[in-house]
Amino acid sequence: MQTHLAPEFKNSADGQAAEAILRKCVHCGFCTATCPTYQLLGDELDGPRGRIYLIKQVLEGQAPTRKTQLHLDRCLTCRNCETTCPSGVQYGHLVDIGRKLVDERVPRPASESVVRWALKEGLPSPLFAPAMKLGQAVRGLLPAALKNKVPARQPAGRWPQREHPRKMLMLAGCVQPAMMPNINTATARVLDAAGIQTVVAAKAGCCGAVKFHLNDQDGGKAEMRRNIDAWWPHVEAGVEAIVMNASGCGVTVKEYGYHLQDDPAYAGKAARISELTRDLSELLPELVEPLRARVTAQAGQIAFHPPCTLQHGQQLRGGVEQHLGALGFDVKVASCEAHLCCGSAGTYSVLNPEIAFQLRDRKLANLGEMMPEVIVSANIGCITHLQSGTATPVRHWIEVLDDSLSNQ
Repeated sequence: MQTHLAPEFKNSADGQAAEAILRKCVHCGFCTATCPTYQLLGDELDGPRGRIYLIKQVLEGQAPTRKTQLHLDRCLTCRNCETTCPSGVQYGHLVDIGRKLVDERVPRPASESVVRWALKEGLPSPLFAPAMKLGQAVRGLLPAALKNKVPARQPAGRWPQREHPRKMLMLAGCVQPAMMPNINTATARVLDAAGIQTVVAAKAGCCGAVKFHLNDQDGGKAEMRRNIDAWWPHVEAGVEAIVMNASGCGVTVKEYGYHLQDDPAYAGKAARISELTRDLSELLPELVEPLRARVTAQAGQIAFHPPCTLQHGQQLRGGVEQHLGALGFDVKVASCEAHLCCGSAGTYSVLNPEIAFQLRDRKLANLGEMMPEVIVSANIGCITHLQSGTATPVRHWIEVLDDSLSNQ
């Protein structure tokens, strides 16, 4: 797609990066077939091709409007279109640039700005944990909209105390320890059973995705640098990998090298961190043999919802089903629309609840056809969002594996 950058963008990093991405787009429209918002709304401007045109217009000097902002806001950034695109258009990076440029030029209503500020500052804050604890204590009294975001209190389970020669870092995350702490301890227990010690760097916090995708890109990059600083002594000591049990965090950390490529102080370290980062499911192939004899109690029918950040962002598909199947679990994905977003998408379900809940209910209907005893996923946002619409337990797949292991 030929683009004539306006003078203000010709020599800017954002302008040059966007132009390189736009050049690959042949506006074929294949992306619209797999875009959740286009399928729901039927508006070309609520699909990737239409949003690409909107961003192109801004880069060529056309003043964006509130309508431009709303169409970009309604994008889930699920990156399903990237999986579909035959030309390899990096739409996710382009829409980040587009949103940044539009937000710099289009003021938001005060009420909307306040909510977005509260999300980007509140979710990664140390105050989130006590706030969540209070919410869980009065959960029964909360209105439905808020109750959906406050899971019932969950015991964390024990953290293994054994030491092993093999060591891997794990990012605890910003909201996961408060909302669903058992995901982290289950991860540590399963890895311990396979002879791997899980290490958490105390000063590592939010991966940076929350702020970055709410257009505080400088704030998001500051959190990325803080994590790199926290992890670097462990990297120098020879830690084997950095394990992510939230696929939303994983796709972000795997792109640290991209986001910090122009930072002379961090570019090299960021690239190394990205190289070391592994989604938890990428460890499954080597866990099968050491764990096979210890799996004693498989769950019944398991329905797996692969998060967009896993199957489209990280391009990891089929591994969870295949390797849990090798351990004796009956895991299936939905026969229809398994590639579509569930509507969680980070803070999307708070900012765009109507679309988010339509996608949630559509996803649950497809998963429900399997009549599962449990639904599993690989990202806390998806798990919380899906659980708000069903009585069927929704868990992380690592918790189900952990429950199945004998204590021998």
